[in-house]
Parts: sequence; C-alpha cells; structure tokens
Amino acid sequence: MATGPMTLVDRPSPVPAAGEIRIEVSACGVCRTDLHLAEGDLPPRHPGVSPGHEIVGRVIERGDGAFRFAVGDRVGVAWLRHTCGSCRSCRRGAENLCRAALFTGWDTDGGYADEVVAPEAFVYALPQAWPDEQLAPLLCAGIIGYRALRLAELPPGGRLGIYGFGASAHLAAQIALHQGATVHVMTRSAAARELALGLGCASATGAADHPPEPLDAAVLFAPAGELVPAALAALGDGGTLAVAGIHLSDIPVLNYERHLFRERTLRSVTANTRSDGEEFLRLSVAMELEVHTQVYPFDQASKALTDLSADRVEGAAVLLR
Repeated sequence: MATGPMTLVDRPSPVPAAGEIRIEVSACGVCRTDLHLAEGDLPPRHPGVSPGHEIVGRVIERGDGAFRFAVGDRVGVAWLRHTCGSCRSCRRGAENLCRAALFTGWDTDGGYADEVVAPEAFVYALPQAWPDEQLAPLLCAGIIGYRALRLAELPPGGRLGIYGFGASAHLAAQIALHQGATVHVMTRSAAARELALGLGCASATGAADHPPEPLDAAVLFAPAGELVPAALAALGDGGTLAVAGIHLSDIPVLNYERHLFRERTLRSVTANTRSDGEEFLRLSVAMELEVHTQVYPFDQASKALTDLSADRVEGAAVLLR
C-alpha cells in the first residue's frame, strides 16, 4: 500500500446501454471492499477495473428506454448493480443472493472516475438536503450496516456489541441507539472509541475485550476472523453474531460449549437488496443520521486507501470532486 495500489489512466467516456444512465461523479465513498480489491483479497473480475461503489453524481445522459431519472438529477449508485430477477433467490425477495449478480467497482467500473454508467433500476434517488460527501457513505457503509443490524436480530431495547468502528459501524450504532438499544463498542482504534462514546455508546474498549454485560446481538465489522470467538463468547443466551463483510480472515477453531451452545447463532451478511437501500435512506432522513467523513481529492484515492488500511480514518473516507 505504501506505493499506492492504483494507476491514473485516461479512458473514453462510458456509453450508456439501453436502460442505463451516464452519471458525472461528484463524490465516491472509500469502502473497505475497495481496499480488499486493491490488496488482492478480492480478485478483480474485470481487468483494470476502477473501484468505488458509494457514488453520488448527476445524470448527464440517458440510454434508450431510461426514463426514471431526468438529466441533471442527483442520484446514487451502490454495490449491487444487476440481478437476474428470475432465480429462486430473486423470486423470494433475496436478490442479494442471486448467483448472477453483478457489482459496481468489481464486475464493472466504479466511481473512482469522472463518469460512470449504471442500470437505472439499481440507482437510488437521493435526499436533497444533504451534501454529496455525507450521502456517499450511506450507499454501502450505511446500507450494509443497516442489513447487518437487522440480521443480528437485536430485540427492542436490547444490548448490542459492535466489533470494529469505522464507516459502517458508526452509522449502524446510531440506528441502534435511535431504536433504544444499549451499544457497546470493541475496537483497536483510540480515535474510534472516542467517536463511539461521543455518539452515545455505553462503552468503548479494545477489540478483543469482553463487554461489561452479556450481549443480545453483535455485529462484526472488522475483517478479523480472530474476533469471532470473542464476539460469540460475549453473547447471552440466544444471541446472534452477524459478520458484515465480504472478506474475513480465517476464523479460529470454535468450542461448541463456549461459543455456540445455548442457541447462539453465527451468520454472514451478503450484499444488500434494493429494498434495504430504500428503507435505510428513508430512515436516515427521518432520524437525521450524523455522518462523519474524512474528505480526499479524487487524485488522492491511493492515500485514502492507505489511511483506511492503517486505521487513520475517523468515520468514512470520501473522495470529493
């Protein structure tokens, strides 16, 4: 990472196909998935792909049959780019599990660019009151944190543990607090612990520390498999640990009695559905979600990824035009 994982290149403007729109990018969030792609944890599915899937911009061209948005509209592009619509998963409302799914900034060029094209059916209308740099992290960090929180099955007024406290976690924590939960944060970053307490979390300790009380639910945001046993051991009876990342280092051997017995559950979180995104954006507006960002110019994308890797980002890193 010290030498920078990306190269700046000139490419022709992308041309929208039928049902697609071309967007002039004004901001793009820097997600840990981008870091996994740059470091080789996720092999690119398209040679020389441009990362970035938390994209805010304005429509500048519409392909044939694309009428959902007008030229000039501010829109958002997220991770999920395409699903087949006909497989078993799609038919039962779990399009995030579609085996034919395509993803922005992995299968196709993403938002670390001047322009991007996207299928309008997978593009979000954005709330008008917020600036671009605060909207960008909502489009993945926010959406995936919201889905992870739901899959953790936190009961009303319950006790939530959050492991790792970056872009996604600081948004999910606010949702849980808004819903009346007690939130305990475990993270290696002192700055992140300070942010967690400032947002109203009940405690903030080291990454592998035991929380001060048994947890009803937990979400692991850090891509560290070695934290899974600690998080499971911190759960009370019937608690669920949701792992909210596309990549995780190896999980150590689990002890059944210590980590899983008494109906504790370990589950993964895979991408998101479009309905997750719509629900989360509505909730964000209603609760006036507080988005903490660290802004970089687009030509400093490599520095943003390096800072993210070294835990030097408080909240969410955003590339801003």
